[in-house]
Amino acid sequence: MEKRIIANEVLFAEVAHLVAAGKPVVITAKGNSMHPFIRGGVDAVELVPAGKLQQFDIVLARIGSACVMHRIIEIRGTELTLMGDGNCVGVERCTLADVVAQVGVILRAGHRIDCLTDRHRHRAKLWFRLKPVRRYLLAFYRRLVLR
Repeated sequence: MEKRIIANEVLFAEVAHLVAAGKPVVITAKGNSMHPFIRGGVDAVELVPAGKLQQFDIVLARIGSACVMHRIIEIRGTELTLMGDGNCVGVERCTLADVVAQVGVILRAGHRIDCLTDRHRHRAKLWFRLKPVRRYLLAFYRRLVLR
């Protein structure tokens, strides 16, 4: 498989088109905002059409002119509050209409991690509840794992 680097606005427009047509799309994650669940530059994700979204699902959503891949921490009607697993503070807000795709699978070192299971959501819920100490856990993780 050939690896290509494409401008975000071009990439996400094509991702939105393919996902809307019902086709799964695999992209390599970028950035650290979803550590430790998704490692930027290492893990890939399979994006699928958004189903019935639940709290702690991971979505690709338009926030202003950018797209972010973050976890849903709250749903109120059609309004979503998103936060990256690697973030200690700061949230984004969007609507269901802003969701481009849902992360169905994380691809890590030949393994498929299904994100649409209750088990995965339970782990994410536990991680969210650790938010008061997340800063320290992430620092430890970065020193231990990301050397």
